Amino acid sequence: MSKPFDMDLFLAGVLTGSHATRQRHLRQAKVIQTAIAQRWHLETPWGWQRKHVNWFLKHHLNRHSEAAQYYYLLTVRLLILRLKRHWAFEK
Repeated sequence: MSKPFDMDLFLAGVLTGSHATRQRHLRQAKVIQTAIAQRWHLETPWGWQRKHVNWFLKHHLNRHSEAAQYYYLLTVRLLILRLKRHWAFEK
């Protein structure tokens, strides 16, 4: 039996800012992780491809406000930084 993926530990090295900002990024990263896991059965960010994150930003967030989409984009950028990938996403 394996342990569930710990997003807090995964992002610990790249999270900066106030406590509220760090908590928002963690909460949003868990939402991203859950959505991608439900759609593609990829439980950890290590298996994600650019298309998975792009799907989340373009289709999963399509009914969210522009401000919410922007904040999720900031969280995605942290995830990309942590994964050491060179993906570019625009607002």
